[in-house]
Amino acid sequence: MNVLKTRTGANARDTLESFGYQQELHRSVATVDLVVYGLVFMVPIAPWAIFGTVYNSASGMVPLVYVIGLMAMVFTALAYAQMAKSFPLAGSVFSYVGRGISPAAGFFAGWAILLDYLLIPTLLYVFAAESMVGLFPSTPRSMWAMLFVVVNTVINLLGVNSLKQANRVFLAVELLFVVIFVVIAVRVITGRRLPHVGWSTAPIWNSGAVSAPLMATALSIAVLSFLGFDGISTLSEESTGKKNPAGRAMVGALFLVTFLFVIQTWLACLLAGGRKSFPDDVAGNAFFELVREATNTGWMNAFFVVNVIAIGFANAMAAQAATSRLLFSMSRHRQLPRYLSKVSSRQVPMAATLTVSAVSLVLVLFFVGQIELITSMVNFGALFGFCLLHVSVIWFYVVRKKSRNYLLHLVVPALGFVIIAYVLFNAGSLAKIGGLVWLGVGVVVFLVNKAREVNA
Repeated sequence: MNVLKTRTGANARDTLESFGYQQELHRSVATVDLVVYGLVFMVPIAPWAIFGTVYNSASGMVPLVYVIGLMAMVFTALAYAQMAKSFPLAGSVFSYVGRGISPAAGFFAGWAILLDYLLIPTLLYVFAAESMVGLFPSTPRSMWAMLFVVVNTVINLLGVNSLKQANRVFLAVELLFVVIFVVIAVRVITGRRLPHVGWSTAPIWNSGAVSAPLMATALSIAVLSFLGFDGISTLSEESTGKKNPAGRAMVGALFLVTFLFVIQTWLACLLAGGRKSFPDDVAGNAFFELVREATNTGWMNAFFVVNVIAIGFANAMAAQAATSRLLFSMSRHRQLPRYLSKVSSRQVPMAATLTVSAVSLVLVLFFVGQIELITSMVNFGALFGFCLLHVSVIWFYVVRKKSRNYLLHLVVPALGFVIIAYVLFNAGSLAKIGGLVWLGVGVVVFLVNKAREVNA
């Protein structure tokens, strides 16, 4: 067994050195750990917090929204898998687009998704801090934000093994509550303990309510609900698996989390008893209100606390890890300050992790109460990076490698590009303005880097 592990590590190290890099991060992440990490990043209980909003937008067909999301995002997952197979590097789209098209294109892909990765921890901390203040009204938001940041930073600095263990614990807690909810819902629906509640497939498909505008709205919501699976690619240099572990983990995690989303939202829709919509003042906590109606206030509070823990600790911790790996990769390639590529004795990108923590603390204080603005800017960065990813698949495989696998290397990325471009085009004005300003700053950084290369 030890011989096998040694050979696996050696092969992975040789592959990394063939791209001009030394093995600096700790290779101890199995493929199953990548799947766990992806699930934690996407949050299996994510529908809880937005159930009421999605229910109102989708005419009660919330499960359909997530099925549409899977159909849309599977093209992007397959595109990621293709590039991860050829370039098993930590930089995600920065590495894939940079090596698939050109270093300049790679910089802008990395810079765009950096907006996503830098703001995701901030968004999660703001949301979790707001939720904790709701539970403990007399406490300051900054205290909760600092608690979340410090705990996540310590776990990440302790090494990737600590991250793996924490991911397993958090995922186990989330899945336990998924099971508890399923049991509660099945008992209530089967026993018809609430009025107008019974088994039905209408939440999955109601032909009388399906329309083109509804599908378009659902597509936008669904695509954005799956952001995070791509973070798996940032752990490529810490993976011990063979045969494209990151690519397989991304696709597998996407299907698994969709299954969990669909089961939970179908049962929640049935508990809603066929109501047309939730009032605006209830929509934000609609899922938890359904749990209270089906059980009691104690269970509702338990579900609420688990949701906050999943977002403030598990999800944010995974996002911090992904962001630090992206900063590490871009710094190693001299696209960001060199200190960000500093690795600790535990083989962790220490400087990048501490930088993410510091930035998150500053942004949390700046963006308190502005969750909608942060969300819109996060979406722009991810979607722009995804678009360049799809282009890189076509350019690298079809144009440069002359691949004849037109299904995976032309049709899939072309469809993925159209879907992501459509969602990006229909993004809110705040998202577009903020995203374009960020890209403008990127142009300045790119030119400065070029000037330094010339003068070096």
